[in-house]
Amino acid sequence: MIPRYDDIVKIRNSYGNIIRKTPLYYSETFSKMSGSKVYLKAEFAQKTGSFKLRGAYAKIRSLSPEEKKHGVIAASAGNHAQGVAYASKLEKIPCTIVMPLTASPAKVAATRGYGANVILDGINYDESWAKAQQISKKTGAKIIHAFDDPHIIAANGAIGLEILEDLPDVDEIYVPIGGGGLAAGICVAVKSKRPNIKVIGVESKAFPAMKDSIKAKRLQAVKGGRTIADGIAVKMPGKNTFRIINDMIDDIVTVDDTQIVKAMFLLMERAKTVVEPAGAVALAYLLNSRQAPNKKVVPILGGGNVDMYLLGQIVSKGLAAMSRMVKIFILLKDKPGALKEVVDEIASLSVNIVEVVHDRLSSEIDAGTAGVTLSLEMEGREHAQKLIAHLKSRNIQFKILT
Repeated sequence: MIPRYDDIVKIRNSYGNIIRKTPLYYSETFSKMSGSKVYLKAEFAQKTGSFKLRGAYAKIRSLSPEEKKHGVIAASAGNHAQGVAYASKLEKIPCTIVMPLTASPAKVAATRGYGANVILDGINYDESWAKAQQISKKTGAKIIHAFDDPHIIAANGAIGLEILEDLPDVDEIYVPIGGGGLAAGICVAVKSKRPNIKVIGVESKAFPAMKDSIKAKRLQAVKGGRTIADGIAVKMPGKNTFRIINDMIDDIVTVDDTQIVKAMFLLMERAKTVVEPAGAVALAYLLNSRQAPNKKVVPILGGGNVDMYLLGQIVSKGLAAMSRMVKIFILLKDKPGALKEVVDEIASLSVNIVEVVHDRLSSEIDAGTAGVTLSLEMEGREHAQKLIAHLKSRNIQFKILT
């Protein structure tokens, strides 16, 4: 069954005060960086921290009293898990969630915090999904699919309605794609009334399942690779989502982890906003491609449930990627004042030395010399290039580590 525009409106009207209408706000910073007029759709501000609650709540509310007696089960890397767990808590029904062994500990803890029974099984979503199906057959628990369900798709489409209400003259909408539930709902909502508005899906380069399926004109499974965007690391799209997206979407593009890290870093620094990797892919593409000059565009920021340990890495990698943090290695003569001479040259360019690691004992350090690794805080790429040129002009031998 493919949901229609009227289904989306009906589900949205049935939400009551459970589902929030999330903000849409203009970003001057990202508009300048991308060349577009960027309006951020803040789905990370939804209850449970992502758009996934919309579909989970709509689906669970649609169950019959008999179905609810047996409880529900779902497979998820995190956001769908929290949505299903919270919706089940509201409806007072038993809930089991199968999560991959690689799931963020923070998301696992949050899911348990909503009262769900969490089972860790499988190394990715697809393996967890297979386990959930096995448990469902044994217990009779109703499966709440993460994306390939008419109620899920229709509920996600309400985001499209909100965008059209807040920005009627939007030109393009950029949507994260994993299994395709969000993109399918947006396509139905937007294209039904405004077919001229472009909808562009954004996938991880490591999991281009929908892009490959559209190209082949039939469902394709991808082997998959490593990505920090676990929320969209899906090997095969859904049958319903594929049908809708194949008919309606204007384009599907991909981003890599380096681009995602940059977008997450900039969201934190410039917008004071924490967005998880899968939620940042739409903005990541816009910042990297600059494909929509002067157009009003809406990247959907799908969720904000990011692991705190990963967040620390994002800051470090983001600083390095933007030449805001440069690490260099220098081999010095092991004599008094040698390090001071180098430090004085660096300080002359107003460079802040964040960390100094001094090494005399490693096997690769010759006797009579000392290796020094310096972590330097820079203003940006131009400042870093100026420092490199200055060190070379002073005949200081160094190697750039990052």
